[in-house]
Amino acid sequence: MHNVPAVPLSPHHPDPAWNRRLWMIAIGIALLWPLVTTTEFYPWTLFDLQSLQSTGRYLSAFLHPAHDAEFLALVAREAWKTVAIATCGLTLALLGAIPATLIVTERLSISRIGTGRIAAFPRIVRQLVRWLLVLLRSMPELVWALLFVRIFSLGATAGVLAVALTYAGMLGKVYAEILESTDHHASEVLLQNGSGRLAALLYGALPEAASELVSYTVYRWECAIRGSVVMGFVGAGGLGQRMEESTRNMVGGEVATMLVVFVLLVAAADLVSKYLRRRLG
Repeated sequence: MHNVPAVPLSPHHPDPAWNRRLWMIAIGIALLWPLVTTTEFYPWTLFDLQSLQSTGRYLSAFLHPAHDAEFLALVAREAWKTVAIATCGLTLALLGAIPATLIVTERLSISRIGTGRIAAFPRIVRQLVRWLLVLLRSMPELVWALLFVRIFSLGATAGVLAVALTYAGMLGKVYAEILESTDHHASEVLLQNGSGRLAALLYGALPEAASELVSYTVYRWECAIRGSVVMGFVGAGGLGQRMEESTRNMVGGEVATMLVVFVLLVAAADLVSKYLRRRLG
């Protein structure tokens, strides 16, 4: 098979896709411009002299991070609380996601054995649980945190419940999709021989999908740590709440220190996540 030499572009051989690219760029700009005007995003205001001076004064404080022992101890406690919020919230999410997964996973349906079709009542229950999972994950954890802060006041309780509800919806959906995509043979044999749904899940479906399920769970734990920091800005406890207080008071040195700790916290969670995925791979 001979290689066909490429024809160099020149005024006599223009790019045949040039006109189409120009049209696509023009259409993209035409569609994007109304969105830009709606958001009132005007980048040139960033270069206004007054804005630059205010930004410079605030950022100059970041050059001297707070490092006294008492403040560092406070930041360490809040960082640990952030990890605790994420871990407790994810644990509660698992308590809701696992039963939901058992219900919505069609491969674990007993009523379809022999007929191949799911009976009416189990199908209705399965659909109701699916809608519940959609409801839980459709509201970001930040919105749940705002609601729970109003109910339980400021503190970690709101953060834990917010992570639990949002991640229960996410985990339940993805767990079911993972189980549906793996080999069905082992679980179907168990169900056909009189095994219950839980036994079919534990001894038939889980061995096939355990690595992927645990990998996704660890990834969600990492996301929950980042989310817990963000929820702190609405009063849900942890490092984010302290960062919001320092930001509001324009204490740039404290904000700089907490940003460094936040980056280190996320980096540590990423390392743990990678280690566990490598051990499970």
